[in-house]
Amino acid sequence: MALTKSFLLVLIIPLLAFAPVHKYYVSVTQITYVRQQASVQITSRIFIDDFENVLRKRYDENITLAGKNEPKTVDAYIERYLNQKLKIKINNKAAKLNFIGKEYDADIMLCYLEIEGVKSIDTIQITNQLLFDLFQEQQNIVKTKINSKQNSFLLILQKDHALLNFN
Repeated sequence: MALTKSFLLVLIIPLLAFAPVHKYYVSVTQITYVRQQASVQITSRIFIDDFENVLRKRYDENITLAGKNEPKTVDAYIERYLNQKLKIKINNKAAKLNFIGKEYDADIMLCYLEIEGVKSIDTIQITNQLLFDLFQEQQNIVKTKINSKQNSFLLILQKDHALLNFN
């Protein structure tokens, strides 16, 4: 029995030594053009704890997200942060992002935004700097569905934007 325990320890300890020391820092943003509604609909999925940390650092160190008594100022802070860190140019013109709202799903916060009055998209430039000011390792995955074409790309601190051309 003692030999079995010793054998298991010899196997398990080296495996634990290679366990990741830190977590991954990633967000996923889906951008969909709905031609019939002349609308670009955006959903960003961000880990709640990471977003809470950035809001604490920038606006209010006492903020707690996903709580029962979440302050009303949280939505204003989220909107301000998203508008500073997520930029979209359509046909070479800066687009206005309208914050629709948010919801929580387990450990993820889903943020909903919309750009209205978009009759056509020939080009779209997307800059996504979400959480770069908190984590240098942050990776932002952007998925698009525009003009019946799907694209996806990975944005990092050193390359925080992408340009898609539909001509």
